[in-house]
Amino acid sequence: MANPSAVCNGHLHHHHHQKQNNLLKSGVCKKNGITKGMKKNGVSNGTLYKKTFIEHFEQAPMYVAVLTFVGFGVGTIFGYLRDFMRAWGLEKRNIAEEREQQKDFVPLYQDFENFYTRNLYMRIRDNWNRPICSVPGPQFDLMERVTDDYNWTFRFTGRTIKNVINMGSYNYLGFAETEPNALKTVTKELQKYGTGICSTRQEMGTLDKHVELEKLVAKFLGVDDAMVFGMGFATNSMNIPALVGKGCLILSDELNHTSLVLGARLSGATIRIFKHNNMQSLEKLLRDAIIYGQPRSRRAWRKIIILVEGIYRILSIHSMEGSIVRLPEIVSLKKKYKAYLYLDEAHSIGAVGATGRGVVEYFGMSPDDVDVLMGTFTKSFGAAGGYIAGKKDLVDFLRTHSHSAVYATSMCPPVAEQIIRAMKCLMGLDGTTQGLQRVRQLGKNTRYFRRRLHEMGFIIYGNDDSPVVPLLLYMPGKIGAFARRMLEKNIGVVVVGFPATPITESRARFCVSAAHTREMLDTVLNALDELGDFLQLKYSRYSKSSHPELYEETRFELED
Repeated sequence: MANPSAVCNGHLHHHHHQKQNNLLKSGVCKKNGITKGMKKNGVSNGTLYKKTFIEHFEQAPMYVAVLTFVGFGVGTIFGYLRDFMRAWGLEKRNIAEEREQQKDFVPLYQDFENFYTRNLYMRIRDNWNRPICSVPGPQFDLMERVTDDYNWTFRFTGRTIKNVINMGSYNYLGFAETEPNALKTVTKELQKYGTGICSTRQEMGTLDKHVELEKLVAKFLGVDDAMVFGMGFATNSMNIPALVGKGCLILSDELNHTSLVLGARLSGATIRIFKHNNMQSLEKLLRDAIIYGQPRSRRAWRKIIILVEGIYRILSIHSMEGSIVRLPEIVSLKKKYKAYLYLDEAHSIGAVGATGRGVVEYFGMSPDDVDVLMGTFTKSFGAAGGYIAGKKDLVDFLRTHSHSAVYATSMCPPVAEQIIRAMKCLMGLDGTTQGLQRVRQLGKNTRYFRRRLHEMGFIIYGNDDSPVVPLLLYMPGKIGAFARRMLEKNIGVVVVGFPATPITESRARFCVSAAHTREMLDTVLNALDELGDFLQLKYSRYSKSSHPELYEETRFELED
């Protein structure tokens, strides 16, 4: 029989089948999961966190959920009515359809699958894809457009809407700017290198600027080495398949971004989903993976890798939460079960931590605790691309095996210089404290904006330190009304509904920036206060719930 204390303290390696069987028989570790008030590996969970960790996921009143379903029901009924009218020629068909000559072919356009798009989305389509004609700083200029056929087509009026307060861009530190003095070095590199590389990293696409940037990223993160890529999305989707494959197990948070999901699927590895930020759910999957091994053969997994994000963000399968990963607990589980950890810091690098070094710094942890550090330059750095960082062996392996390094065009030099400029500013290597001031200002703006929204009575999701602020609208009819009214007040916002979010959780998403002045934030907050009363959006009962059903449950079922 395996020593229970040894098993519970994480001294069980993946290929030790005898210990796995003994663990299954004895049932040890069942009460050593990460739950509130319990101990893990002899350490109370409270000692894992060096600062208060508060997140809000307040439930709306029951009547709101009922009215939301009623709203979708009414919209669906009228959608079927309008489809009937289109079929009989009583209403013009604006949608793409098969030619009469191809009626016997397999349909190219799945008519029923587009039901939601043509009957619900089209009614509020004017709130998306609005063309901007200026730098996406704290304010931007918008090209005015109108529609004559209920959003099927648009035409431009030639008028520009000036100085719209930008609450939608991921410009967390305000480095998306056109100030000439700030862009001197970028202009110089543009004149020296031009705009493009026209080659991949493995051929003739590695420049001295790339080497300089990679050394700087490694120094900034406190790791051995780093590799940069020209596209943030591809940093995940093209590198995960290089790290894991058949015979490996991926444990992925259910709210992970689509780039992580795609990379996991392309890898060919087995994927298991754990509930969002739920340590009990994750530990159950880890324990079962070690006990049972691979399906059918029962062989040990070649690798087990945990995929998580720093800040859970926008445009994932159904996520826009603004929550921060429970990194100390995940690292503790990772060490206990000898798994690997892949951390996506796309929205957290630069945005959280005392000096902008992401959630690792935010929780006061060592970069060595994370096996694969990933991040993007598209948010806090006002540029494009992404990076993978960690041990030198890891990065050297990716330089040879990464699909992005083999097939994708290298990052263009002016973009690399913009990242270098911003990162040196954050590190104080430019001889100023401006970078640190930006990080601190972002934190102040974030906490102020969230606190005021709570006080007004709105339901908002996420961590108090997250600059991604989802404000719940719930009802489908309020999505369009909210965005249009805000634009009338010269405020640009992002609104999101089903299927990008759960059907009952339509929302507006605000991105706070260090470049926002207090006057700008007050203007937005005053408009929200007025609009919240007009549209009756203040659903909060001031219940400071932290999703107990996610973090404190003791029983749950998982889907394969």
